[in-house]
Amino acid sequence: MVSEDAVDHEVLIVGAGFSGIGAGIALRRAGFEEFAIVDDAAGFGGAWFWNRYPGVAVDVPSFSYQFSFAQKPDWTRSYAPGVELRNYAQELADAHGLPNRTFFGRAVTGARFDEAANLWEVSFADEAAWRVRHIIDATGVLTVPKRPDVAGLDDFAGQTIHTARWDPDIDLSGRRVAIIGTGASAVQIIPAIADKVAHLTVFQRTPIWCLPKADVALSPAMQATLRRVPPIRWASRAVSQAFVELQFPVTAHFHRPLHITDISKVAAKAFLRSQVRDPELRAKLTPRYPLGCKRPSFHNSYLSTYNRPNVTLETDPIERVTTDGVQTAGGVHHQADVLILATGFKVYEPGNLPKYPVTGRRGQDLDTWWDENRYRAYQGVSVPGFPNYFFVLGPYAWNGSSYFNLIENQTTHMVRCLRHAHSTGANSVEITERAEQEYFATMLARRNRQVFWQPGCADANSYYFDRHGDVPLRPGPSVESAWQSRHFPLSDYAFTTANVAASRQVS
Repeated sequence: MVSEDAVDHEVLIVGAGFSGIGAGIALRRAGFEEFAIVDDAAGFGGAWFWNRYPGVAVDVPSFSYQFSFAQKPDWTRSYAPGVELRNYAQELADAHGLPNRTFFGRAVTGARFDEAANLWEVSFADEAAWRVRHIIDATGVLTVPKRPDVAGLDDFAGQTIHTARWDPDIDLSGRRVAIIGTGASAVQIIPAIADKVAHLTVFQRTPIWCLPKADVALSPAMQATLRRVPPIRWASRAVSQAFVELQFPVTAHFHRPLHITDISKVAAKAFLRSQVRDPELRAKLTPRYPLGCKRPSFHNSYLSTYNRPNVTLETDPIERVTTDGVQTAGGVHHQADVLILATGFKVYEPGNLPKYPVTGRRGQDLDTWWDENRYRAYQGVSVPGFPNYFFVLGPYAWNGSSYFNLIENQTTHMVRCLRHAHSTGANSVEITERAEQEYFATMLARRNRQVFWQPGCADANSYYFDRHGDVPLRPGPSVESAWQSRHFPLSDYAFTTANVAASRQVS
């Protein structure tokens, strides 16, 4: 028998980014106070805490990239820069009393379910283990930097830096810089540093579709209007939400009947022609895969940066990194003083979802379960055999809209489960195999209308595709996700009371 004193926390939230902040707020608003937040970072913000490279900004309009219940009227731009998002995270945490229950610099190294005690034992790198009733994994997927598989990378004598672990003290002025990658981070950093460096060499494996961005400054007068006139703020958000929905969920998940991406591809090619003068260079920057296979980027000066005389686009494969530069398979050696890795993140890979080993009932390892059964989770939240364990961003959770829509929906789902468990005296909440299998079958049945299954997508090197060849995105509109989070049958879960002493109850 386990006494209530053996429970360190009723709920443990792993991650202090916007997902963890949103989970903490949702718990407090629902009356649950026995929880803690842990994060290996030194502050709130998650991806926005770590990503501080020049030019970092959100690619979703600011009016949508925020919680519906905490709309910020004083964004300085229609697409907020990273520093404002870090500040927003801290403001939210302070307003909802999260700092005094958050433990920074504490990395989770494993979670094991103790069936006899009906508790999770959570281990840390250099702290004593905690025993908790429920775990909310809010670690996200775009947080663990991915190093390129390039020979000689550790031989480079200059400074090597990943965009997701930027050194704010680095000075690129007058230096020769090589950057590997042309994904979303590279699209932002390349134009931000091109006029400062002596020379910039960009190593491109796969070109990216790039469209213009309606990024404008929001004047103090506009900020004051948004603050003082709620209807204008609401209207701005409504327009933004509709734009975001059309931009990805509708376009990606209803490609087959609508073919909106075909129209967008024409616009993207026209934008490329208007930005790049050299036809040979333009050809190198033109993707060979259909638009939509991977998330396109939005930037107003990325493409035109290649017109600069001090910028070189290299499309020959990298053979190896040397002590003083990068050598291509064709034998060309590009000298460099600084090597920037804009190679993105581990996404649907072992060791990233989640970022620590998770062992459920009967010693089942979660990553092994996913390897054998494919990435899947009921509404992106729960996996059979792992009771009292919830994901904010599990497989088939995100539909491509603002992450804040996702966070609000997923935490609503979790709170419904926790409230029902509390009201019935249950201390075990586990999704049934039947419900999870039915949900997974529904997700797969909708594939035929998605943009990802066009011929040519296999050549996109898209992080949307997992190692099983699936795209674990939720194929549906945002309104459906919101509805299901509030109305899914509670009978899809098994609420039971294990034969152990009850832990402290929350009001």
